[in-house]
Amino acid sequence: MTYQRTITIIIIMLVTAALTGFAGHSERILPNRPFSEFPLEIGHWKGNTSELDRKVYNILGLEDYILADYRKNSGETVSLYVGFYQSQKQGDIIHSPKNCMPGAGWKIMDTTIETVAMADTGKKIKTIKLLLQKGKEQQVVLYWFQSRGRIIYSEYMQKIWLVIDSVTKQRTDGSFVRLISPVTVDEGETIKVLKEFTKKVYPFLDEYIPS
Repeated sequence: MTYQRTITIIIIMLVTAALTGFAGHSERILPNRPFSEFPLEIGHWKGNTSELDRKVYNILGLEDYILADYRKNSGETVSLYVGFYQSQKQGDIIHSPKNCMPGAGWKIMDTTIETVAMADTGKKIKTIKLLLQKGKEQQVVLYWFQSRGRIIYSEYMQKIWLVIDSVTKQRTDGSFVRLISPVTVDEGETIKVLKEFTKKVYPFLDEYIPS
């Protein structure tokens, strides 16, 4: 048994124990604003919303979300998905793209951590980057967990903080933010596009996601 697998099993046991003990508590955490009001014009980007398949929506156990494709006049496109979970105490736990994307036929070619520096505030956030491929198509994904006032870029730390906050804050709400853009020139250019969009959209997220 590898060290990583051992850690994973321990985390799962801790999460299960903590959430089982917390099951009697009724959470009332809601988005600061409904995601139906999320802006579809962000700088030079203009978006169109779409809906999750009802079956997928039920499986995910979301309380609210936005799924929108944004485009610039110069042709770049970014797909934004933000899913908000009021409670993760009854099995409705945020899913990692590392598990979902291969199921949709995408092969993970590379995974690294990308840092995005906010131009106005100087704040830096770390995100998980995936390079995906299906046949000849490639796309780059940036994602992070934005939960209870934290930006988390590790699936393991997401679970650990979930346990800690369920005990210390009596909260298991959380959000998952994912951006996807196709590789049209090369991976580096696509990452630049995603980082540019991240800088534009990030300030709006705090208006919707509870801290």
